[in-house]
Amino acid sequence: MARRSKNNSKMSREEAGQKGGNKTARNHDKEFYQEIGEKGGKATSKNHDKEFYQEIGQKGGETTADKYDQEHFEEIGQKGGETTSRNHDQEFYEEIGQKGGKATSKNHDKDFYREIGKKGGNSRNNNNN
Repeated sequence: MARRSKNNSKMSREEAGQKGGNKTARNHDKEFYQEIGEKGGKATSKNHDKEFYQEIGQKGGETTADKYDQEHFEEIGQKGGETTSRNHDQEFYEEIGQKGGKATSKNHDKDFYREIGKKGGNSRNNNNN
């Protein structure tokens, strides 16, 4: 519960903030919040470099990994996959597959593909025995 300031006739900073936030929430829609979120994101990205985002991403990932077990991640992955498959058709998957293939080919040379080809062949041979 918010505390009143020394003079009970005045609102505390916490109460005033809560009241203002509630009024703003009543007066604006989802689009408004998306717009200000995008503006805030752009402003933040101007003030921080790639390293900053890598660092906070790593911290968030480590915190999440510490908090949840493998079963949790399997469950949310399953839910995400099911939702995605309901919302997209085969064309979507073909498109993202092509994008992924192009991005991978830019980052790897022929030796990489030879190596994964060998691994795939060995795996297939081992499964057929």
